[in-house]
Amino acid sequence: MDQRIAPKEYYSIGEVCSLTGLKPHVLRYWETQFSALRPTKNRAGNRVYRRKEIKLVHLLQHLLYNEKYTIAGARHKLDQLRKEGKLTRASRVAWEAETFRQLRREADALVELLDT
Repeated sequence: MDQRIAPKEYYSIGEVCSLTGLKPHVLRYWETQFSALRPTKNRAGNRVYRRKEIKLVHLLQHLLYNEKYTIAGARHKLDQLRKEGKLTRASRVAWEAETFRQLRREADALVELLDT
């Protein structure tokens, strides 16, 4: 079970933004640029994300912000990973790395708080 992603079936765009630190307009833009990122919509027309899509968002975030890929480069990388059958694994690894970074930031903040 994923530790940072609450155990439920669907997540709103606001919940995904809280988990990833991204703004809603960024997620909506990425949907237009990456065919792999296609959250479904509920009856009210709101986007709903599943855990696998949240992990894909973490992978995109890692490629774009950490590895400094361009949108086109990240799109190519996703296509390459999909063709090689490695997209799911890469998404999981990116999610785990982001989880570790978040835990590290929280631990550093706690240490700083205790030092004051």
